[in-house]
Amino acid sequence: MENFDKKLDVFWQIFYNQNGYIKVLTGLHNTLYIAIVGLAIGIVIGTLIAIVRVIPKDKRLPRILNGFCTFYVGMFRGTPMVVQLLVGYYVILPIIGVNMPALNVCVLVFGFNSGAYVSEIMRGGILSVDPGQMEAGRAVGLSYGVTMLKIVVPQAIKNILPTMGNEFITLIKETSVVSFVGAADLYVAFNYIGSNSYEFMVPYLVMAIIYIVLVALASMLIRLMERSLRKSDRRN
Repeated sequence: MENFDKKLDVFWQIFYNQNGYIKVLTGLHNTLYIAIVGLAIGIVIGTLIAIVRVIPKDKRLPRILNGFCTFYVGMFRGTPMVVQLLVGYYVILPIIGVNMPALNVCVLVFGFNSGAYVSEIMRGGILSVDPGQMEAGRAVGLSYGVTMLKIVVPQAIKNILPTMGNEFITLIKETSVVSFVGAADLYVAFNYIGSNSYEFMVPYLVMAIIYIVLVALASMLIRLMERSLRKSDRRN
């Protein structure tokens, strides 16, 4: 116990007296920024892909788009996130001649990756909606696309909210790999503290606790949203 107290004192010296907390706050901000914006991008991409994959394939263009979407989903679901980050940052961007900050690259890669997973989640949600909803929308004169976006997709989102919450939690945890391309996250912040104190036990323990708290807060938020949706359904 005495040994642990010494480790805690060393950690506190770096964390507070040497402004290590500033790096932790920066890392926390970047972690949440990557996860939240990445999920937002993923929802947009995933919804579009899901719609393409469920529309009738009686014409050539839908079949071509469906083939592209199938390839996209397979590619991003079939490779690890860290590989996607490395390829995007060190291969694709130099080839196309784009210079982009590491944080922005991480947001885009996380968004593209999330889009592949969200598309499957959203596709399942769309298929779970009663087909009569689509028929009702078409019966009142709405086009297929308008009916899908205004009637079917909103109901699908209600059905997939818990699964979408799990995707957000997954993104939070996966941000721990962004240090591979030089982005500052919680791991980088606590690794800095450990490297300067030559003691990694307490920094990594605190880092784990922060991730647990973030996941717990995200889970609580999802439950509150589910409860709110259930109440609105009962009122309707």
